[in-house]
Amino acid sequence: MARRTAEAAVALGGGHGLAATLSALRRLHDDLTIDDLTAVVTVADNGGSSGRLRGEFGVLPPGDLRMALAALCGDDEWGRTWADVVQHRFAGQGEMQGHVVGNLLIVSLWELMGDHVRALDWMGRLLGAHGRVLPMATTPMDITARVRGADPADPTAVQVVRGQVEVATTDGQIESVALVPEDPEACQEAVEAIRAAEWVVLGPGSWFTSVIPHLMVPGLRQALAETEGRLIVVLNLEAQAGETTGFGPADHLAALYEHAPDLTVHAVLVDAGSLAGDGAELEKAVTDRGARLVVADLAVPGEPRHDPDRLAAAFALIVDEG
Repeated sequence: MARRTAEAAVALGGGHGLAATLSALRRLHDDLTIDDLTAVVTVADNGGSSGRLRGEFGVLPPGDLRMALAALCGDDEWGRTWADVVQHRFAGQGEMQGHVVGNLLIVSLWELMGDHVRALDWMGRLLGAHGRVLPMATTPMDITARVRGADPADPTAVQVVRGQVEVATTDGQIESVALVPEDPEACQEAVEAIRAAEWVVLGPGSWFTSVIPHLMVPGLRQALAETEGRLIVVLNLEAQAGETTGFGPADHLAALYEHAPDLTVHAVLVDAGSLAGDGAELEKAVTDRGARLVVADLAVPGEPRHDPDRLAAAFALIVDEG
């Protein structure tokens, strides 16, 4: 059967999860299965180099944007070299310790150009990126979470935790997340990309701090509801300590629907090794929503991370079958 060609694909997320998705989709872009590729990136980080730059300059946190750009670099000498450069983190004991070269380049371009999107497009041109990287919103924001059981003295108490790092490392059970401000302005170019996409990929990644926040931005949420593109949800390989302790695949999907009950999903992609005894529950949850469950070997053998080549093969299968 001849391979289908998708006109455009958009991937939403942040951090290492989004980087894995983009590395996979870039392979499809390079073999012409996907003509146009856009990353829409969570911008709520308040830790590390990103947090320091955000605090000092009042800018969007650049770290997840940088990782997405690096993931879109080519496999030739130029791409590999620039990917290594932008991901380089300074050591030493001075003020530069912990800062990342790519973060500094992005903030420099923002200051010079005064336009988030134009600067990221220029960064992509410098790197020879095989796709476009956009922020999910154009103003800095914080993630808050309602957390139960974080206080050992009162396990039933619910507290509100603020900040991406704080939410990701909470000792309690996250019940829901929200953004501050509640209605950040979506990046217009990201909205347009989602509306024009044939395929939209959500996940994997830190579920409450990188994946679900996209559904909390009103403009993105509306675009996801109205796009004619088909949505693929990629579930995490395992629970993340603190953020999703004790979660199985079905729990991840349930949390997604609790935050966006009107979300229309075309396919749910899950690693075969992560199912354990959760397969029947997950299949029912998926089919009850009119979606298709796709089970495949997605992990790097022996490691809890997605393999870009295996992920690319799974995406190609879904695109081929429509």
